[in-house]
Amino acid sequence: MRPDYKSWMPKGMIFSFLGGFAAALLITLCFGCTAMLPAGTVRTALTAVFGILTAVFAGMTLWSTLMYRAFDYNGTRQMSRQIIEGTAAYITLPKGGKCLDVGCGSGALSIAVAKNNPDAEVIGIDRWGREYASFSKNLCENNAKAEGVANTSFRQGDAVHLDFPDETFDAVTSNYVYHNITGMDRQEILLETLRTLKKGGTFAIHDIFSASKYGDMQAFCRKLEDMGYREVKLIDTTGGMFMSRFEAAWMGLSGSALLTGRK
Repeated sequence: MRPDYKSWMPKGMIFSFLGGFAAALLITLCFGCTAMLPAGTVRTALTAVFGILTAVFAGMTLWSTLMYRAFDYNGTRQMSRQIIEGTAAYITLPKGGKCLDVGCGSGALSIAVAKNNPDAEVIGIDRWGREYASFSKNLCENNAKAEGVANTSFRQGDAVHLDFPDETFDAVTSNYVYHNITGMDRQEILLETLRTLKKGGTFAIHDIFSASKYGDMQAFCRKLEDMGYREVKLIDTTGGMFMSRFEAAWMGLSGSALLTGRK
């Protein structure tokens, strides 16, 4: 039995773009090559509009397919594996310690941390929404079983309001989660996660920490230091650590970085 961590680019999204391309192309051909409408300004305008839509959907189909291939855990590029293993390497737990993985998805990061820390416990939480319908608690548990990892558990959870008391965990981690949460102050969501960290505990959170999504993260790092956090760093992962700047640009991942430190 092999683990199935899926690709971070859902197949459903690729098929949606492909369906849009096929529909737009068909309508363009109908307007441009048949007598469905009489020749004239309206026919020309509609043909042009749907021609543009055809090109847009073609581009999105190509982009999403390339993303799928880059993120494929068993593909050639394996960017997902590189990010997961690179992030997990920042988490070291004491014997009997506990780690929280926020937004565990298919369980990849939770399992990687658990494999690195066999004498500790890792809890992965996720809401497993419809936009990532291929991810589920059952998938996480099957992947842990396939990896021979018994020190993980998975449960439903909300990153905005974590169902854990203050200072519960020796480490907290997350990968590409908070930028997906709209209508919220993402810095406040980070503080909600760090709330559950014990004194002396460590954190490693990988996300798209661009100013448009998070605001001034350098100021946030200084805020954490003022609150007593230590060794706070924002490490750029787009300069060759996990990906090249070119990859980050065309994938829409510019601003990706690791936020690390100790409470």
